Formats: sequence, C-alpha cells, structure tokens
Amino acid sequence: MSKPSLGRSFVLMVGLALALMVTPAFADSQVRIVRLSNVEGTVQVDRNAGKGYENAFLNMPMVEGMKLATKDNGRAEVEFEDGSTLRITPKSSMEFTKLSLRDSGGRVSTLTLRTGQAYVNYLAKQKDDEFTLAFSNETVPLTRPVHFRLDVDASDAVLSVFKGDLEVQSASGPVNLSKNNSATFDLLGGDKYTVAKNIEEDPYDAWDRQQVKYQQEYASKGSYSNYPYGYGVSDLNYYGSYSNIPGYGMMWQPYFTDVGWSPFADGAWMFYPGFGYTWVSAYPWGWMPYRYGSWSLVPGYGWMWAPGAFGGGWYTVPRLTNPPNRFPTPRPPQQGSGTVVVGRPVVTAGGPARRVLVQNGTAGLGIPRGTVSNLGKVSHEVQRSGFATVRTAPPARGMGMGSPGFGSSAAGSTRPSSGASHVSSGASHVSSGSTGGGHMSTGGGRTGGSSGGHSAPPGRPR
Repeated sequence: MSKPSLGRSFVLMVGLALALMVTPAFADSQVRIVRLSNVEGTVQVDRNAGKGYENAFLNMPMVEGMKLATKDNGRAEVEFEDGSTLRITPKSSMEFTKLSLRDSGGRVSTLTLRTGQAYVNYLAKQKDDEFTLAFSNETVPLTRPVHFRLDVDASDAVLSVFKGDLEVQSASGPVNLSKNNSATFDLLGGDKYTVAKNIEEDPYDAWDRQQVKYQQEYASKGSYSNYPYGYGVSDLNYYGSYSNIPGYGMMWQPYFTDVGWSPFADGAWMFYPGFGYTWVSAYPWGWMPYRYGSWSLVPGYGWMWAPGAFGGGWYTVPRLTNPPNRFPTPRPPQQGSGTVVVGRPVVTAGGPARRVLVQNGTAGLGIPRGTVSNLGKVSHEVQRSGFATVRTAPPARGMGMGSPGFGSSAAGSTRPSSGASHVSSGASHVSSGSTGGGHMSTGGGRTGGSSGGHSAPPGRPR
C-alpha cells in the first residue's frame, strides 16, 4: 500500500479538524421530550412525520418540530421537565420550534403561537435554561418565574402578566411588563404597542387558575421527592401512593388496581421519526412510570413502579424487572408508522362525566384530575365494597369538553414481548380540602373488573 502524499495528509487533517469543530453543534442539539399532560375536547398534533394533523393522545411525547392545535371545543396542556406549563384554549395553534439540550445541561425551548390563546406558567428552576415564546415578529425570552396570557389573531396580540415580570423584544423596541400590566400590539401597523395598567378578565382564566392550583397543591404531596424532573409528579401524587416494600425499596402504585390489572392494558404505540415507536399510556398519571424506572409484579401487592433511571435518557418501551413467566410484556410494532391503539383508551369526544363508576382495575381511568377529593380514601372504599359511584366537581368553565384521554385516530394489534429501548437525551362524602370535591356512594359485592369491560388478559393488546 502506498503512503499518502503530503497533500492528501493535509486534506485528511483539515477534514478531521472540521469534524471536531462541528461535533459540539450536534451535541448541543440532543433530543428532548416534554409531555402532553392534558387533552380536553378536540386536540390535534402534527408529528412532523409527513402525515399532517391527527388526533392528539394524552401523555404523548412532544418533540422539536411538532405542532399542537385545538378545535372549537379543545384545550390542551404541555408540561416541561421542571414543571413549567403551557396551556392553549380553543382555536389555537402552537409550534414547538426548538426543544434541545445544551452541553452545559441547559434546556432550550422556543415555542411559537401562530394564532389563538396561550397561558404560560414558567417556574425558572434551572438558571441555564432558555425559554422563549414567540408570536408574529415578537419574542418573549423568560429568565425569571412568570405567569402570563397571550392572545394572538390576524390583526393584534395582547400579552397580560398575572404574576412576575417579563420583557417583550418587539420590532418597536423592548416592552417591559410587570404584574397586572398588559400590552396590545398592532400586528398590521408596524407592531406598535400600547401598555395598560390593568388586565381584562378572560373566560378561560378560571380554567388556567384551576390547573395551576392543582399542580401546586399536588407537586409535593407524595412521600417520595427524589425526582430530577417535575413533569408528571403532581399526577403521581394525586392518582396513587408510595410504599416502602422490603426487598424492593420505595415503590409507587396507582389507586383502583387489583391482581388482574396490568399497567400495559390501555395505551397506544405511536411512531416518531428518528427513534421509532414509543409507548403512550392512556392513564392520567401515565407519564413518568413509562419513561423512567421499571415496573415489577410484587407478591401481595400487584404491579408497582420503582422510580429511577433518570440519567442519560428515557424509555420508548416500558421497562420490566423480573416479569412473571409467560407474561405478555409490551412490544412495539415491527414495521409501519401508523398509530396502534391497545385496550380501551378514553375517547376525547363528548363532555366530562359528572358521575363516574369506579372499580378495581380502572387505575384512575375516567377520573379527571383534581375533580375528586382524597382518591386514597375512595380507593379504600372500592377495595372494601367492590365499586363506588363518584360525582366529580364541575370544570372551571361551563362548556362541553372531552374527558382527558386518547383520540380514536387508528387501531390495530401488536405482539407482546419483553425488552425495552432507550433514547438518549440529556357511601360517604369525601372532602379533604383539595382542589376538587366529590360525593361517593359505594356498592356491595366485589366486581374485580374495570368499568371499561376489558376482556383480554392483562397487558395483551386487543
């Protein structure tokens, strides 16, 4: 083999140097996921997979380049890693322009509100994070905790600050707004703005306050707090409880489960360009237990989740520790890119149920978050009596909305198997002073099944 010439060696060295120079750019764009944490009414997403808009699913991972849109009766909420939230109301369109992770660990989030209304409650828990909301020719970089509302239509935009302060970078110059101030931007007149020392009340403000109260009330109610992330923690504390199990350590379990319940009975496989199919749980608490940690079938307790595995990535396929022999563990589709529904997910059509039949095996399905006080007490009653009828608290705004859950965009079947893949990324009245109130009546006799009428074995797709 001939020796490389001096010129060729120089070219190779230059190429290597250029490759080393661009490496940080790739490392600075590590994949991130945030959580679609609430779906009410008709909500759609564009996964940037060439399929256009399709029905949104509760607990969907939202990644860079995706779009979120609501129809006439739709509302949605997105939770970020630190517990910050974005909410959009009917007839709104939001684009997740950038969701990346810097080498330093700082998260970069840029969201663009194309039209409609958005509420942002930014917690600013990590100083290296960059969070920006854009609209028209304006940007709102957030560096401190702030809670605000943004309304955008074809002719103007109104930004109203409920708490904290912020600066809008506008074509007409910087605009500083503090608590109870608002600014109106003329989008057809050179983005000129006017500032008012007041905020006009909006019909959806009550809904936003209700959701903020729920998040704040349940964020720290659990007996386990070693989470590096904030998204999903409030739902874990509301819909279940922790136990220190000998030989297992601290474990979490949802209320309303029995020996026949499987954490993989209800959900869907959704395809994401770049990393394939990921499991999306239908349960209202079903975010963190399927992205991190592992599930175990604990003798005498049933299925329980062990928190952990938070460093270095997140699971697309739920992880099991020592599953029982012949247990049909979850397996993603081997080909295709369509959504494959498993079990009987909650459909988003129609209004929220004011009365919910709760049985063991339902694991919280059908109970909108925060609408029933002290679910732990209700769970004990269900274990004793077999079932209970719960009257949920009304929503903050009286209008027909869909119950949180899945859409019905597709259906199919999959074969179960073991294994997980990992994506790198950086008759009583119940009242305990929580956000929701509800009445409960119990019935005799243990039913053991879910109100959804599951007939297939636990974990097996139908």
